[in-house]
Parts: sequence; C-alpha cells; structure tokens
Amino acid sequence: MFEKYKIVKDVEDIKRSSYNIEYAYNPSEEMQLAAVRQNGWSIQFIKNPSKKVQLEAVKEFGSAIEFIHNPSEEVQLEAVKQDGLVLSYIQNPSKNVKLAAVKQCGEAIAYIKKPSEEIKLAAVKRNGYAIEYIQNPSEAVQLEAVKQRSDAIKYIKNPSEAVRLAAVRKGGYAIQYIKNPSEEVQLEAVRKNGQVIEFIHNPSETVQLTAVKENRWAIRFILNPSDQVVRYLIENFSSNLLAMQYLYGKVDFNTLPDDLKLMLEVS
Repeated sequence: MFEKYKIVKDVEDIKRSSYNIEYAYNPSEEMQLAAVRQNGWSIQFIKNPSKKVQLEAVKEFGSAIEFIHNPSEEVQLEAVKQDGLVLSYIQNPSKNVKLAAVKQCGEAIAYIKKPSEEIKLAAVKRNGYAIEYIQNPSEAVQLEAVKQRSDAIKYIKNPSEAVRLAAVRKGGYAIQYIKNPSEEVQLEAVRKNGQVIEFIHNPSETVQLTAVKENRWAIRFILNPSDQVVRYLIENFSSNLLAMQYLYGKVDFNTLPDDLKLMLEVS
C-alpha cells in the first residue's frame, strides 16, 4: 500500500519535480510549499492544504484555486490578481474580488452577473474590448471603452455622437466600424489618419482636403478628388511622380486650369 510513497522522502525530492508531492505520504508543510511554489497546479495532490500553502499556490498559478475547497477572500484575491479569469471558479465573489479580477483582466466581467457601474468602468478601463460582455452599457462606460481601445466601438450598438468622436480621436481607423458617420466624425478621423478616408463613402471636399493634407497618400482612396484637392496636390507635390501617378485616371488633366498645367510642365 505504501510502496509508492517510498520514492518521496524530503524537500529535495519535491524540488526535482513538484508533481512528486502526489507520492509523498503525509508531506510536511515545507514539502507542500516547495511543490506549489514551483507549480501552483500541484496543490491538487495535497489534502487539506493550509491557508499559507493555498496562498502560495494561487500566487504562482491563479487557476490553482479550482482545486481549493471554500477558499477565503484573501486567497480569492491573490488568485484573481494573478489571473482575473479564474473568477469563473469562484462562487459568490465579493465586490473586492470582482474589482480585483476586472482590474487584472477586463474580460473577467463576463463571469459577473449584474455588474455595478463601478465594475463596468474598471473593466473597460483595463480593456476596452470588455464592453462586448456588458449589456446596455451607459455612455460613460462606452466612452471609457473607446478611449482605451478605439475599435471597441464595434461592440457598441448605436453609439452616440460623443462616443463616435472619442473613438476616432483615439484611432482614426475606428471609423470603419461606424455606420453613417457625420462629417464632424469623418473630419476627426482623417485628421488623425488621412488614409482612413478609404472607409468613408462619398467624402465631401472638406474631408478630402483634410485627408490629403494629413497624408498625401490618402489620394489613393479618393475616387473622385475635388478640384481643390487636385490643386493642393499639384501645388505641393507636383515633383513627386509617385504622388502624381495616383491622380492619373482620376483627373482629366486637359481640363485643368492653365496655371496648374504650367506647374506640371515646369516640374
């Protein structure tokens, strides 16, 4: 019966492999600590581990809490600080544990029923994508989410104008996730990155001009550049053949005013 226990006698045996704790007969706390400090998962082989052993186990590997019966709040806190997603293993966590979990990993909010506004805000401040798991988020939560990650707006149904503006100010490419953006939103987006005009349907002359002023290569994505846009590019980049080539096929150069034609000839 006790034959298998003979191979594990002391801490040195545990240090060689934490899983040797499974074969230790009535291991001392020192042996238990050596095992979980090396690999928290090994707590599954320890019967009735002390609180000290539990704490060391979850500090090393948060998911070790899965094998701890009725963990104290202190142990729960240490576990979620190591990995917020282990909240899924905790029954009826306290407010402190919930907050600690979402502060470590915003997506941990997926395991919280009816989270408070405070917890929602903490979650999206950690990771804007956490808003995907929040039903009917307030505008305040939406704003924090897009401030953390501009493209988090793709998870928001019917975002307000303020949320749309905040998103494109954080990252212009967020406009690709916005349906029917206002001209103000379009302008904010191309001011951040002119090339995001690629995602704007029928941009106005103002939006086009703002885009190419931010980045001349935005002309690649403008199907029908306005006269003012053509003028701006020729006046400022007529000597840049690569920039000019994007105008060919989009503009009838024969219809250009004489002064612009002259500039092209001189360049």
